[in-house]
Amino acid sequence: MEMEITLPDAVPVMTLPNTAFFPQALMPLRIFEPRYRQMLRDVLATNRLFAIAGLKAEPGDPSDAFETPHRVATVGIVRACQKNDDGTSHLLLQGLCRVEVVSILRDEPYRQIQVRALASQPGATNDENQALRRELARLLNVKRKLAAAPTDEIASFLKTVEDPEAFVDIAAFSLCEDARLKQTLLETLDVHRRLELFRRGLRTEIEDLKLRRKLQGDLPDDQISRN
Repeated sequence: MEMEITLPDAVPVMTLPNTAFFPQALMPLRIFEPRYRQMLRDVLATNRLFAIAGLKAEPGDPSDAFETPHRVATVGIVRACQKNDDGTSHLLLQGLCRVEVVSILRDEPYRQIQVRALASQPGATNDENQALRRELARLLNVKRKLAAAPTDEIASFLKTVEDPEAFVDIAAFSLCEDARLKQTLLETLDVHRRLELFRRGLRTEIEDLKLRRKLQGDLPDDQISRN
């Protein structure tokens, strides 16, 4: 049975590099830092909610030390959690909604942010968005074949997802390899535009894979440098 969840004005946050977490997505996490152990204890004792935000600074940037978050993040709910004998924990976080990071309220004992819920807009008719969803499904299948990737659970699951917004969010989180594009997709509230941006990114990836295959010829992957 689904329970109604009210988003609070302030939530704890984990700021992670090269990460864009999406609504509907499921993210496994290993909690080992002392600050996040405390955070997890607190959220499990209350509403089980915390946010995942991407790290805005580039690797090696001096501002990286401040852990500046991107403006748009996602609040998730802890669906399952297992504490280990060494004090660490493994958990499964499910994305609930996009949020704007309004301000950083505190950094100790862990970071807490003020958030504002962000709502998506269709941006086009349902028929137009459904057509883009079908095109994305086709392109994802082409990419999987070119990359010689086995059919996985996500690919199978996506076949059952009819809602265009849920489809693009789950697919982007699970199958998009470009961290910058993922963050852009997270920040794009127009669903039609989000679908189009992901389609464009997939077409670029497919062209790159086709070129790689052409250059590789009949050589296996571990011998492509000989070509």
